[in-house]
Amino acid sequence: MALLLCNARIQLTDTLEQMQQGTLMRKVKSKSWKKQRFFKLQDDCMTIWYQSKRTGKTESAFSISDVETVREGHQSEVLQSLAEEFPPERCFTIVFYGRRGNLDLIAGSAEEAQCWVQGLRQLIEKADKNKDGRMNFKEVQRLLKMMNVDMNEDHALRLFQDADKSESGTLEGEEFVLFYKALTQREEVLSLFQEFSEDGKKLTLLELVDFLRQEQLEDEGTEEMAMELIDKYEPSETARARHVLSADGFLMYLCSPEGSIFNPQHRALWQDMNQPLCHYFISSSHNTYLIEDQLRGQSSIEGYIRALKRGCRCLEVDCWDGPNGEPMVYHGHTFTSKIPFREVVSTLGKYAFKASDYPVILSLENHCSMEQQEVLAQQLKDILGEQLLTTTIDGHVPSHLPSPEELKHKILLKGKKIGRLEDTLDGPGDEVPDVSDDDNGAEAEEERRRAKKDKETLAQALSDCVIYCKNVSFRGFQEARSHSRPSEISSLSEAKARKLIRDAGNEFVRHNAWQLTRIYPSGMRTDSSNYSPQEMWNAGCQIVALNFQTAGTEMDLCDGLFSQNGCCGYVLKPPFMRDEETLFNPSDPSSREGPGPITLTIQVISGQQLPKVANSKDGAIIDPLVRVEIHGVPADQAHQETKYIENNGFNPRWDETLQFQLHVPELALVRFVVEDYDKTSRNDFVGQFTLAFANIKPGYRHIHLLSKDGTSIPPSSLFVHIRITEPPGPEQD
Repeated sequence: MALLLCNARIQLTDTLEQMQQGTLMRKVKSKSWKKQRFFKLQDDCMTIWYQSKRTGKTESAFSISDVETVREGHQSEVLQSLAEEFPPERCFTIVFYGRRGNLDLIAGSAEEAQCWVQGLRQLIEKADKNKDGRMNFKEVQRLLKMMNVDMNEDHALRLFQDADKSESGTLEGEEFVLFYKALTQREEVLSLFQEFSEDGKKLTLLELVDFLRQEQLEDEGTEEMAMELIDKYEPSETARARHVLSADGFLMYLCSPEGSIFNPQHRALWQDMNQPLCHYFISSSHNTYLIEDQLRGQSSIEGYIRALKRGCRCLEVDCWDGPNGEPMVYHGHTFTSKIPFREVVSTLGKYAFKASDYPVILSLENHCSMEQQEVLAQQLKDILGEQLLTTTIDGHVPSHLPSPEELKHKILLKGKKIGRLEDTLDGPGDEVPDVSDDDNGAEAEEERRRAKKDKETLAQALSDCVIYCKNVSFRGFQEARSHSRPSEISSLSEAKARKLIRDAGNEFVRHNAWQLTRIYPSGMRTDSSNYSPQEMWNAGCQIVALNFQTAGTEMDLCDGLFSQNGCCGYVLKPPFMRDEETLFNPSDPSSREGPGPITLTIQVISGQQLPKVANSKDGAIIDPLVRVEIHGVPADQAHQETKYIENNGFNPRWDETLQFQLHVPELALVRFVVEDYDKTSRNDFVGQFTLAFANIKPGYRHIHLLSKDGTSIPPSSLFVHIRITEPPGPEQD
């Protein structure tokens, strides 16, 4: 709240005034892409617009709250490459939170660069500090508009006058707190509080226990939990001492992690990490080095840093011969820029285990000559050292894949390998039958032929780095079952995977119970768009590679699935997908043994301080609606939405109930989307939150919304009531 107050009262310095007049600077994407853009700070001191000098068209805008930091000088790959052309004092980089690419800029002079660097830092700092000041009614109205509140002027004036205890015509300190409390009065929470409170003023310990049991369906240790909640969220010391919860404390609890729709216990590592790798869904990125599109986008180690920071555990690297014997990484036969393989490996070594301790798979697309393949192997070993897995964990041929727990802090290379894993091990190879034992020996002959061909095109040193993830062509489930090994992996295009799901869904699920499968986007997706990962997860595919740089529903689903289990990048598949004899077929929900469908009932009650639509020029108040989407097996795919509320992004009330049937709840993801209704064109995105059905807590819950690129946008939330109804069990005699 004080943050909002401070934003409304930013004192304009010369620097900010200069930024408001606007500055012509070069926006740089590569050595050859340097275009002039006119940058301008808007009157709200929170938004920066920039437009093309040539066309005068506004190209984009960003909010100060999107900016993580400002780096001076040549502190990005692009600006480093231009070091000889432009001095460091004219260069700076704006780094954003989330998925948005950095903005590299070159000012016309060192003074202009300084003005923007200092000004941006000042604004970021102001957005971080809680400074109080005085506000008159006009400033309060401006603040309300910034906060997406379209309030009747008389009503706002009445609240203002009630809060202005000193009758000075301005609000300060405590007065502003009073005004804000009156403004944010949550009637729906108050009436819920009064329902359980005998005197309407407080919840006793037992009344709170009743609420937790009856509504929140908390059944274990509820008295201890109630005590903890009072200690943690009750603002009044007296009430805390008496073990009671005031209406303020009750609201604070409901807005806290304990009152969230996401089960807080599932935020931590809560799954068994000792099963074979193929029993997990693994967070996976495609063309990780790209931070824009597939044809002329920029290749950058920033792509690897971002993916690894988000818990991604399978990264892709495309290697090609480079100058001076140095292999390079880029998207072949396109205009994308290039980065040395050495830099990618150093970045991997540095960031691999910052967000998660569990293994990282490096998917190598090798287009290099024999000489440069030797360099690849050498660089992997020299730079990664102990982190690179170069032998099986026990020195024996595996009869099944090791677990994430056994492979902690290890980097696994996925690529081609000469011959079989047992050929490179000293240990006994009797766990896997030799193909030459076959009746006619034709398979053995074929295997020898393939090994000979690989030997001609693959450097032995690089082959030796591939242990548990040997790339093999997929030649049908029958052949895989007869001849493949757990340490082999096939990569399939999205189209091929879809066909297999359609034609042989159950066989695909069984195959994925003992061997890894990687799915990658169609080559036609030159704009780096994504396919839906859900249909691939439905078949048990573990490595479903997405373009992490592209925001949208598909990445929301990916973020939603992997936001559980300590964000470690591994999520255990349901039991019926880990059984090699399973009957489950995603297109036939009745093939999953167990009770019938469960019913998910969601009452969408209200919204709180929803953000304005990005790039909305006139700063219009939104007309919000809520859409709930179920992503799961085909029979569960569904969506429903509420009506829209006119002109209220601050505290809209819907009070509408939506209901869904889930046949395979273990695979379902639930996505809540808020949109700004538009009768003439497509609705605009406002915020979203996605989570696996398994992580939902029933009862009265807040949903803390995320922006388009997956970053949080406090204090924006939805208030809902969730009920999950299991089907009745078999009748008792």
